[in-house]
Amino acid sequence: MTVLTTERLVLRDWTDTPADLDRIFDIYSRIEITRWLAASGLPLTDPAQALDRLAIWRKRHAGQGGRYGTWAMEVRDTGRVAGTLILKPLPGADGVTETDDIEVGWHLHPDSWGRGYATEAARAVLAREFAAGTPQVYAVIPPGNDPSMAVARRLGMVHLGRRTDWYGGEVLETFVRRADA
Repeated sequence: MTVLTTERLVLRDWTDTPADLDRIFDIYSRIEITRWLAASGLPLTDPAQALDRLAIWRKRHAGQGGRYGTWAMEVRDTGRVAGTLILKPLPGADGVTETDDIEVGWHLHPDSWGRGYATEAARAVLAREFAAGTPQVYAVIPPGNDPSMAVARRLGMVHLGRRTDWYGGEVLETFVRRADA
């Protein structure tokens, strides 16, 4: 299902097609991606685990009516998936319980770095989320992930410093974009 389209991208649900499962494995088996992620079970070590990862995402967003998701960023001109865009309630300090705080995030395959895809996709999702009435959205980024922090800044997000409010108290560089900004 298509969620949004931008000038260069289609944001859509990940599917269980061989092409999508191969791309999930290709992205989430890479240490240069997974070292920044708090998710358990990463990096993937067997292509069969891509289907398990997809099941985790589907379960996470079941019942959310498409408002939140873990979506494929497909490049319109090529049909190739550049990476993943996430919009979801942040897990609290216990690492499990959802909070009222909303997170936007992105994970791109290295062959798609530096093309502005994360910024373009996140900008569209933020606009949609603010139109739905959400007052602010966060990006939480592990210290040292300078490229992701640069994306947050390009989105007009304000750096709040390091916080431990979410993901089981992990220390994260926290950025916020308010709807009225």
